[in-house]
Amino acid sequence: MAALAPAARPARRWTPRRVVATPAALEHPHGRRIVARVEALGIEVERLRANRLTGVRGQTDRETYARAKSTLAIVVSPPARRTLQPIAPSADWRFDLAEGCPAHCQYCYLAGSLTGPPVTRVYADLDGILAGLADYAGRGTVTSRSAARVEEGTTFEASCYTDPLALEHLTGSWRRAVEHFAAWDAPVQLRWTTKYADVDTFVGLPHAGRTRVRFSVNAAPVSERMEGGTATVPDRLAALRRLALDGYPVGLTVAPIIAVPDWRREYGLLLDQVVTAVAGVPELDLTAELITHRFTPGSREVLLGWYPRTRLEMDEATRRRKYGKFGAVKYVYPREVMTELRTWFERELVERVPACRILYWT
Repeated sequence: MAALAPAARPARRWTPRRVVATPAALEHPHGRRIVARVEALGIEVERLRANRLTGVRGQTDRETYARAKSTLAIVVSPPARRTLQPIAPSADWRFDLAEGCPAHCQYCYLAGSLTGPPVTRVYADLDGILAGLADYAGRGTVTSRSAARVEEGTTFEASCYTDPLALEHLTGSWRRAVEHFAAWDAPVQLRWTTKYADVDTFVGLPHAGRTRVRFSVNAAPVSERMEGGTATVPDRLAALRRLALDGYPVGLTVAPIIAVPDWRREYGLLLDQVVTAVAGVPELDLTAELITHRFTPGSREVLLGWYPRTRLEMDEATRRRKYGKFGAVKYVYPREVMTELRTWFERELVERVPACRILYWT
């Protein structure tokens, strides 16, 4: 089947300008492995004297942002991260191998969610994190209670606060996670989503069908103008095809769906690319997660600070206010716009890609 896959183009890889490692991280074998990988790429690693990150803040918010987004910190995960939480509607549980992302998406989901400068932190205590997952198997309350998804087993999401393929060449963490789930003799599934296309180290890796890799895709006006530093959508879809031909369950994360001018045409062109990407893949296991654009007052403030010239529409007056379970406010599209978008996507996906299973709309 490899002959059916498109020739892989050289992947776009992030090269941090500054890499630091804390003393605690260097006590872990995986922390030392990350240091070795980074140094093998010709990048100097600064070994900190204490477990506190310094030298990130600049004199202005823009300078702080630039410094932070070009910094990789090798650290130990905070204790709170090792207590897993449900992550509806995606998965039963969320676990983290990193926090932060080197991409420059103008709608960044992390804006307002994480505190402090947006440094990318990768976790050195990988072995302990993976070992701790066993305590949560069979205890899922999200997908495990869904009649449509119960066959996935206990699902574990590993990309809530980062992009795995943006960091894999530096850490090797997600390859280790795929191997861990492949060897785990239980009804479980590893899930992660990405805007990158560097899948070379995953093709041919034993995965036992227990890892679903989803690729975040969008219409050209969004992906080309608002997703700086990421792989192109054609490259992401080519990577999806390579993994699908290698037997991986794969998925589309269409997010954020934005009602750009002539959105039906723009998203129709995207779906045409999807049709081409999955054509002829035997036993295709393809899902779609459809997520509309939303923002909070806090994320809007952060994003306008990071991207003051953005063309991303964040007009509270044209949106509907929605409240979370703890009273948090977010702004979503009005009901009539949401209905129009949802009706179109659900119809067009079924007609164009009948093998695709829609997991949820939000």
